[in-house]
Amino acid sequence: MRYSRVYLDAIGYELAPVVVTSDELEDRLAPLYRALKIPHGQLEAMTGIVERRWWESGYRLSQGAEAASRRALADSGVEPADLDVVIYSGVCREQFEPATACHVASALGVSPNAAVYDLSNACLGMLNGIVDIANRIELGQIRAGLVATCESSREIVETIIQRMLDSLDMNIFKSGVATLTGGSGAAAIVLTDGSFGKKRRRLLGGVTQAAPEFFDLCWWGLQPKISDNLRMLSEFMRTDPVSVMKHGVTLGLRTWNAFLSRLNWGRENVDKIICHQVGSGHRSTLLNTLQIDAAKDFTTYEYLGNMGTASLPVTAALADEREFLKQGDRVGLLGIGSGLNCLMLGVEW
Repeated sequence: MRYSRVYLDAIGYELAPVVVTSDELEDRLAPLYRALKIPHGQLEAMTGIVERRWWESGYRLSQGAEAASRRALADSGVEPADLDVVIYSGVCREQFEPATACHVASALGVSPNAAVYDLSNACLGMLNGIVDIANRIELGQIRAGLVATCESSREIVETIIQRMLDSLDMNIFKSGVATLTGGSGAAAIVLTDGSFGKKRRRLLGGVTQAAPEFFDLCWWGLQPKISDNLRMLSEFMRTDPVSVMKHGVTLGLRTWNAFLSRLNWGRENVDKIICHQVGSGHRSTLLNTLQIDAAKDFTTYEYLGNMGTASLPVTAALADEREFLKQGDRVGLLGIGSGLNCLMLGVEW
């Protein structure tokens, strides 16, 4: 992928209001910790995550996506009626149908001529949405599009905690630790052809690579459950964190090399990077493997956790606000998601 006329005009975000510390989660897991002789403090030690945020109970995903979208639109100067495409790209959706994007587009008041749909690809959803809109802009089909997301981890974390307490099983704990890192948040990005007056953050191009043979390493969905002699479906998540890191980093290295080649960049030409936020272990292993100086990386996982598709765009927006990202910087947006899939985009900030 190479682009010559695509701009990331604005990034908007909405942070969830309920702060949940790793200490609080471990307090709830005290019976499990006692049974398995796990010392308090292991969750933060293993992940580097001090706290994460959740939405209030009953908060709708479309509310978060709408709030982030309004912020992005206000910053870009693009009106809802100017949008030719609206994509909702979250792992979490309000229902199977209609598309959550329809609720967001209705709230924003977009043109009836706009294409409105959901796009889902684990934690890569936002980056895939960027590529989808960028391709349309580069082809001259549209002038502006918006990709938005809202993720909520409260429900699945509550479910996994109860499962851990019911089982008091070490294997259940190991497969559920990654779930406990989950945070909640919303983000939106406005992309244009540069004709709306704001020409910052030029999208240069990128590459995508896949290792679908590892599709079963991280799984979130519904599974059968028997309760009171009734067969029901319940939400469930499991992760093999060791294998995800091992194969994910290998895929990341392959993608990184292809990314540098596609953009004709040397490693030294990359001024800053923004990665999908997983945790301290994943970050250090990835940076060491890709031979990237940690000073070029900006992190938010310590206090926001892993917000799925919202993690990378929220981190980029915060890095911009705090002037970590400066005009003219060559920035790599490095995303990886269950599947396994990896997508890296280059932006001239």
